[in-house]
Amino acid sequence: VQLQASGGGLVQAGGSLRLSCVASGGTFVGYGMGWFRQVPGKEREFVGTISWNGATTSYADSVKGRFAISRDNTDFTVSLEMYSLKPEDTAVYYCAATRYGVAPTMNLVDYDYWGQGTLVTVSS
Repeated sequence: VQLQASGGGLVQAGGSLRLSCVASGGTFVGYGMGWFRQVPGKEREFVGTISWNGATTSYADSVKGRFAISRDNTDFTVSLEMYSLKPEDTAVYYCAATRYGVAPTMNLVDYDYWGQGTLVTVSS
């Protein structure tokens, strides 16, 4: 499975942005999907997950209530809607796929496939 993330850019604090991740080359439907982010010099951190059928989502406390993950299994896409963005949300955002489709975890090691990342910069 190949994952292609897009939608990053520069946005002012308080603004919104939508990231997309398109899967190709394999089975997408059964996989749980996750979003992670990384700031240079820091570890990659969990942002949120969505189960294989979209029924269950989970979020890091730092983004809960501001970010929303959705997926469309008909066009193999998962999205991350980001609202009320803060400068501390600045990072490279990665989408990833895990075989744990029913209850995707927040652990990086559980993810089998990763996208290349898309940069989000939030100015103050």
